[in-house]
Amino acid sequence: MSSTATVDVPHLGGSRIGYRSGRPHDPSLPTVVMVNSFTTTVDLYRPQFEDTALSGAANLLALEPYGHGATRSAYPHFTYWDSALANLQAMDALGVDRAFVLGTSQGGWVAARMALLAPDRIQGILPLGTSMDFESPASRERGCWDGIEFCTPSVDALAAPVDDDWVVPDELVDAVLGAGLGEGIGDDFRAFWRRTYRETYTGDDGRHRLRVCTVNLRDRDGLHGRLDEVRCPVLWLHGTDDTVYSVANAEDGIRRFTGARHAELEIVQGGQHFLSASNPEEVDAAALAFVTRWA
Repeated sequence: MSSTATVDVPHLGGSRIGYRSGRPHDPSLPTVVMVNSFTTTVDLYRPQFEDTALSGAANLLALEPYGHGATRSAYPHFTYWDSALANLQAMDALGVDRAFVLGTSQGGWVAARMALLAPDRIQGILPLGTSMDFESPASRERGCWDGIEFCTPSVDALAAPVDDDWVVPDELVDAVLGAGLGEGIGDDFRAFWRRTYRETYTGDDGRHRLRVCTVNLRDRDGLHGRLDEVRCPVLWLHGTDDTVYSVANAEDGIRRFTGARHAELEIVQGGQHFLSASNPEEVDAAALAFVTRWA
């Protein structure tokens, strides 16, 4: 996490938000805020920062939600709404008045929450491989995973305090990577993320943050009753090989943005759940076109 900076915001008794930017902020260009997936860090967006076309056309700013990466708060509990509000405060602190928000998996519903909280500041959202539902029986009927079954063993296993030398088990890291990117993960990639997780989730503080992140994923509130109040354009990208949330669920979700200026679902053939990492060329091209159209 050596290249991750932090910025202080007032939310939750005072917080330090981990972020990465691609360049000094250029107010003449649009800004794309990127929100990472469950238990990952801003490193998820390395392909986007390395894309010269996208990074040349927009300011890129990756923000880590509560419980992730370098982000810390004075209070020990937090929700996705807290992350959405803290992201808006981080934008304030970094001099970003308005932005598009791209979010992978849980980052997608953080993006939607940001649009609901600050409709005058969010110019458009790009949810990737996500769901706007809670972990509902209806979502499973549409072919989604059983998030309760996936998360509950970790919530239970992480309940008791641990010593300072505790680090996140490799098995948990591998389970997240498998759900996010399938089975074809290279050894170097896996080793990088195992090392990153160990740096992030260590000691009892790391255990507790990881547990709250997992509780949030399992027990979050759905947004179906609020999506008609999103006014900005929406481009939802979803992979055909996403084993967590189905294309049918994405089709159901995009139809609920009835008040949006524009709402479109784009299917990415062969795309995995962590779509920004599995299919960066398609994601980056779509993001560039979307930002160019609506900036």
